[in-house]
Amino acid sequence: MILIGENLNVISQTLGPALKERQAGPIQDMARAETAAGIDLIDLNIGPARKGGAELMSWVVDTVQSVTDKMLSLDTTNLDAMEAGLKVRKGPVLINSVSLQTSRIDRGLEIANKYNADLIGLLWSNEGMPRDVNERAMHTVDFVYKANQAGIPNERIWIDPIACPVSVEINQVKACVEFMAMLGEIAPGCKSTVGLSNISNGTPTELRPWLNRTYMIMLGRYGLYSAIADAFDKELMAIARGQRQDIVELVYKIMDGDMPDIASLPKEMAYYARTVRVLKGDSLYSHLWLQE
Repeated sequence: MILIGENLNVISQTLGPALKERQAGPIQDMARAETAAGIDLIDLNIGPARKGGAELMSWVVDTVQSVTDKMLSLDTTNLDAMEAGLKVRKGPVLINSVSLQTSRIDRGLEIANKYNADLIGLLWSNEGMPRDVNERAMHTVDFVYKANQAGIPNERIWIDPIACPVSVEINQVKACVEFMAMLGEIAPGCKSTVGLSNISNGTPTELRPWLNRTYMIMLGRYGLYSAIADAFDKELMAIARGQRQDIVELVYKIMDGDMPDIASLPKEMAYYARTVRVLKGDSLYSHLWLQE
């Protein structure tokens, strides 16, 4: 699985001020660390960047690409800033992201085509996020049609179905899994991605990795191509690289309804078993789900 490092982010208490003050050192240290961790792409999340966004994005692209040759993912809702970053990027690049909103899609597709960039198709429309698997399918067809009309082939489109916190809406969690199983038929050749950390928003920090890793496995069973994830979660990295098939096989069994006796499992495997049940909606989410 292709992994996109989420850690170079304006919301970081360390990197946020460094971005604001144009301090290259902390930014480059993070880029080097993500590269050393084995990440495939580095996401440069500068947020909305409404003031001075174009200058900021061009600066951070230059700053990062001077210390790593990893593919970059440019992450902002400011399309002027996005284009500024695309102008100075050397090598392949991913736009994160272009939504279906009428205020964004035409310009987003235009610059993706102009700079020959891959792009994440975010299934967010004028009405907000999709309500279920059927709306995700309809939005995908709509997005791909518009992108093709703009000259962008399916192979450069990465569809993001929008993961939601399990603590908020379990039906949305299940809808993403259902959608992933049908994406190949709806949009042949398109890739897929998901912001894994969304699934665990609202969960205590020390518990979030269990949800992130397990959801990655569940989506991966149906062809998830990439995930935006914590570059420093070594267990997640190992799973994505095929080094923990024991965990993967356990998750798949439970997805198929074959629930083992949790009391007989080693602690780590019991945690994964309980987490699958929560993400399937077989047991209610609470902050104590690992002990239930």
